[in-house]
Amino acid sequence: MLLQDREALLAKPGAHHKALLSEAHDLHRARVIDSVDLCDFLELADAALAFAMETLHDIKNEG
Repeated sequence: MLLQDREALLAKPGAHHKALLSEAHDLHRARVIDSVDLCDFLELADAALAFAMETLHDIKNEG
């Protein structure tokens, strides 16, 4: 759910990325996900941050 919150991601990309990383590590510590899933979640968080930065850059250059 947090990963799909595009509005929050674009509003505060750094904070959103940090929250995604924290949630992934919390799930791993709670043994809800294994190490492979943790790696996948961390990659998705990084991809979300890259998407946000590129989108915000594009928006800035359009104006």
